[in-house]
This record gives sequence, structure tokens and C-alpha cells, in this order.
Amino acid sequence: MAARFLLHHAPKTRSAGSLWLLEEAGADYELEWHDMEAATHKAADYLRINPAGKLPALVDRGPSGDWHGVVVTEAAAIAAYVADTLPDAALAPPVDTPARAAYTTWMATASGVLEPAIADLAFPRAQAAPARALGWPPLPEVAARIEAGLETGPWLLGEHFTAADILIGGLLAWITEWGMFRPGPGIARYLTAIEARPARGAAIRKGAAPQ
Repeated sequence: MAARFLLHHAPKTRSAGSLWLLEEAGADYELEWHDMEAATHKAADYLRINPAGKLPALVDRGPSGDWHGVVVTEAAAIAAYVADTLPDAALAPPVDTPARAAYTTWMATASGVLEPAIADLAFPRAQAAPARALGWPPLPEVAARIEAGLETGPWLLGEHFTAADILIGGLLAWITEWGMFRPGPGIARYLTAIEARPARGAAIRKGAAPQ
């Protein structure tokens, strides 16, 4: 029987984080490889799966393999979906626990605050937008929030690693690798812990090139 999940993936895209997520979750998955130079993510067959023509997209065939047309797009949505769909992986606090509030906030911070701040750094505006027009501060302020959030433990939720760490840690690792960001001591320790995770190493190896 085919694997439960099919991840549409290309190296050096946001799908790398989703691949890491599936490894952390111990999920049954396979990869559908895309060639960004050949623009396979813009082909008609893929646009029927994700009309935005972006990666990643996750197809869920269901526990018994009989689901059809179940697709999740956007990295944050995929992270939330997998964490809730595979609760035994413990990548999300249960809904009826206090930790769920902080977890949900960090999950939204990744795509709604950190990523826009990174985009502003990479592609500066001709002039600053009015502060009231934006829902996110500049990257240094976002980084300070994350540093403060890491004071209680190695992960954003203290001792408990979650899907929020995959989203936020993955983005921070990426911009650090590309020389866009110099982490403070708290985030530097955080990134060291992230890179030491076996699932991240496995995802990097598996996601680098078709097997």
C-alpha cells in the first residue's frame, strides 16, 4: 500500500521544513520531487493540487489509504495538520491544556510575523510603511521576542519540542545559514540544539536529491 502522506518537495524550498516535520512525526510518507528550474510546480497537474503553484503541498491518503483529494498547502498549515493528525508524535500540546495557548501563538508567529519580517529585510521598501499598517515589527524585535521565549528552556515551550520549533527554528536556521541574521546567545543555543536533532539530519539527507 502506498504511504499515507505524499509531500511535494524540492530542495532549498519551504518543503524542506515539512519534510523535517514528517521525520519528527515518524510519519509514513513518500516524496514527489519537483524541479524548480523546469518549473514543474507550475505544471497543470500540480496546479490542480495547489493552484498557488507553490511548494510544499501535502496529500493525505488517510489511515487506510482510501482518502482522495485531501490536500494541505502552506507550511504552517501542514505543520499544524500533521501535529494534530499524529498525536502520538507529541508535536503539539493537547487542545485542553494551558500550553496550547503559547503553542498556537508561536505557530502563527512563524508565518504571520517572522517570515514577513525576513521578507522586509531581504527586500527593503523604498520607504518605511506606517507602523499601524503592518502586523509585524522589524526582524531584530521579532528575534528579541524569540530570545525571551527561549528563556524557560531549550525550546519555545520549555522542555517540550513542538511543531512550532520546526517552523520558527527552521526559518532562523535558514537566514543564519545565508548570512542574513546573526543570532544572539539564546537563539544560537537554540539553533545548535535544532541541528543536533536526528530527524533534522535525516530530513536534510533525504531532501537533498532524489533517492
